[in-house]
Amino acid sequence: MAETFLFDITEDVLSKVSSLALEEISLACSIKSEVKKLHNTLSTIKAVLLDANEQQTKNHELRDWLEKLRDAVYDADDLLDDLSTGISPQRDSTSVLAKVRRFFSCSNPLAYRFKIGHRISQIRKKLDEIAADRKNFHLTEQAYIVPVENRERDQTHSFVKASDIIGRDSDKEFVVRLLLRTNDEEHVSIIPIVGLGGLGKTTLVKLVYNDDRVVQGFDLKMWISVNEDFSTRKVTEKILRSATGETFSHLDMDEMQKCLSKILNAKRYLLVLDDVWNEDRNKWMGLKELLMNCSSGSKIIVTTRSKTVATIYSTTSPYILSGLSDDDCLSLFLKCAFSKQDDWLPNLVEIGKEIVKKCGGVPLAVKTLGSCLYMKTDEQEWLHIRDNDIWEIDQKQTDILPILRLSYEQMASYLRQCFAYCSMFPKGFEIPREEFINLWIAQGFIHSPNGNKQLENIGNQYFNELLSRFCFQDVVEAFDGEILACKIHNLVHDLAQSVAGYECLNVKSDAKIISDSVRHLYFHAEDLSRKEFPEPLSKMRKLRTFRYSYKVATVNENFIETITLKFRRLRVLVLNSLELEELPSSIGNLRKLRYLDLSNSRKIKFLPKSICKLVNLQTLNLINCEELQQLPRNIGNLVSLRTLYLTSHEISLRRKGPKSYNSLHFLLLYNCDFVKLPSEGFQHFTSLRVLRIYECQRLASLPTSIKYLTALEKLWIWNCDELDFTDGEGLEGLESLQSLLLMGLPKMVSVPVGLKETAAKSLRFVRIANCASLTTLAEWFSDFSSLQRLYVEDCPNLSVLPEGSTTSIFQEYGGQTGFSSEVGVSRTMPNPASKSCHRARLGSK
Repeated sequence: MAETFLFDITEDVLSKVSSLALEEISLACSIKSEVKKLHNTLSTIKAVLLDANEQQTKNHELRDWLEKLRDAVYDADDLLDDLSTGISPQRDSTSVLAKVRRFFSCSNPLAYRFKIGHRISQIRKKLDEIAADRKNFHLTEQAYIVPVENRERDQTHSFVKASDIIGRDSDKEFVVRLLLRTNDEEHVSIIPIVGLGGLGKTTLVKLVYNDDRVVQGFDLKMWISVNEDFSTRKVTEKILRSATGETFSHLDMDEMQKCLSKILNAKRYLLVLDDVWNEDRNKWMGLKELLMNCSSGSKIIVTTRSKTVATIYSTTSPYILSGLSDDDCLSLFLKCAFSKQDDWLPNLVEIGKEIVKKCGGVPLAVKTLGSCLYMKTDEQEWLHIRDNDIWEIDQKQTDILPILRLSYEQMASYLRQCFAYCSMFPKGFEIPREEFINLWIAQGFIHSPNGNKQLENIGNQYFNELLSRFCFQDVVEAFDGEILACKIHNLVHDLAQSVAGYECLNVKSDAKIISDSVRHLYFHAEDLSRKEFPEPLSKMRKLRTFRYSYKVATVNENFIETITLKFRRLRVLVLNSLELEELPSSIGNLRKLRYLDLSNSRKIKFLPKSICKLVNLQTLNLINCEELQQLPRNIGNLVSLRTLYLTSHEISLRRKGPKSYNSLHFLLLYNCDFVKLPSEGFQHFTSLRVLRIYECQRLASLPTSIKYLTALEKLWIWNCDELDFTDGEGLEGLESLQSLLLMGLPKMVSVPVGLKETAAKSLRFVRIANCASLTTLAEWFSDFSSLQRLYVEDCPNLSVLPEGSTTSIFQEYGGQTGFSSEVGVSRTMPNPASKSCHRARLGSK
């Protein structure tokens, strides 16, 4: 996995070196030639990285060379980060007084430029030496393509012993009914069966394929394994071979096409395309055309791990295969671990129940761990399997992790590092979607190639791609279709840890030694009983992520000061549930920090002024900091802040410079104890796209300056008892608003009239719920030409609906929501603003 981080960090450094802003800096510093040499060296190294990665498994010296290179490239990235951090304040502050202070300070421009120039020269020379050593390994330059290991999955077959299969009877019956059902609309129906690797898709289709009803229902049955190589010629040849038992490799494509047409002519066939990866629709359409010369009612079953593939191929809704039940998993596990039931030992069966929980209902995982324990009766061996992550257990090529790894190897480079970083999230917890995205942004995994696309939008695209590959489960979806939160499948988490290697590491408190090559660390201190800084962490200097989980120990001020002293390269720091009343001022020393999570620190009353020095900080999480009195006065100095989660007694957001709040895209106010929001702050939030206000019980009104939020796309207000939108006023100026939630507002009598003009052409999703005083919906709702979904729930006094197009929208969604057009109440809609859902979004445990 490390090669993915290395290639991408090298590419990122090259991009920074080449950027126009850096060129301006280098000219000003008179170090343009050094920067150019650095660029050339990195370009030379990048060209041979792919070849080096392919050879490193066989060459120990080459692995050492890559490790040295990795350190040097990270050093270069840190240097460029220092450079951009050092320069940016000069650009933001233009006053003469500020310039004079800077010149006579310890960071005056001349001394700073000399220091940076010297560091660039040192790193460039170090990289030159490393680059020169590449000649010792005879590496060749290769264009970078998505690296996929040439390790094809074994070819599958259609035979299965039904008595060996556990827990798939209902799935089998459902798919058999699909196959035997007549569909007049489709000449050939394509049925995708989709699920995580190892879930049993192929096994299920084998059961269906050999069912007597299916055998009698088709004139011809064919089964082929597609795997990664999807070429029309190869797939056609495999289909012909399956249909006839003969070889057709000697024929050209035209001849094979004629043979296939003749074989399928006037036949009702069943074709299984097992293990399909191809996402190129044109390739599929080319093959599909060859399969149409047949009788109506023919069926094609496609098994795949990708929802994208399923969407491309399907003519019907894909069948999403679920995991086995706990009881079925245990039955399968015991069948693999013991030769017969008479051998079962009660103590081992109890441990087995705990082991299968980590398998997440995936049969191949159950078989893998059960087979590891076959005929073993030593309780310690069973406990070893129970207490270790799956990625730490030796496995054969046919076991679960090697099978899952194929999914990882099919990912594009930009997805690989985002996926591997998922090992930094806690197992078993609901994780807000934006937490994934904000952390990827903080680590520099997300880039906008031309700078014309929001990083959050690109991150959401990455998230959806991983979601389509079944990396996430238990997805919570909002009324407007947005993914709110999800969990990482335990096996997927283990795979992420496996492929990340020493770049990302989860470590328990009993660890004696941790490699200083680790860049991203999740330290679990469940058993730590002392407050001292853990000894294994004392020598680490290269960390970019530090996530600290503790249950017994109380982190004190000295602990945090040690972090700020030792971990100067941190981009991400997660220290939630602190018992401190105030952070030490040394937090301001983490100048590279992009992401700071202090959520659930219920005793914190003040943040130090030094936190405003974190000019690179993009995400600040202060949710459930119930005693926090207010933000520091200079919080506007955080010119890079994109996301702010806040629980506070007061909120003051004065502008401190021309770039204050220019980057803020997401603001969540939760359980804040103030009556009104400051108008002065909101008028500067011109880039804000999402505003969520939850459980601010005393909030009585929104500021008139909300009209300046012209970029706002989502406004969700939930459980604000005093907010009434007096006389229907409010929400003027929101010309970009697309999604509106008004929920738990008992004093709201009418929907704010400001929506009438400002959101008439943009508003697409509206949900109004638990508003006891709401009596009518304004007639002008019928003028919302872009409105797609309108949900109204638990508004007992709402009796009249607006006439016109809105009524048709109610009727359209009435069938699925239980909406009554006379009463105006939907009783069966899922509640995306439920406490469980929002607990996840707020990051609480």
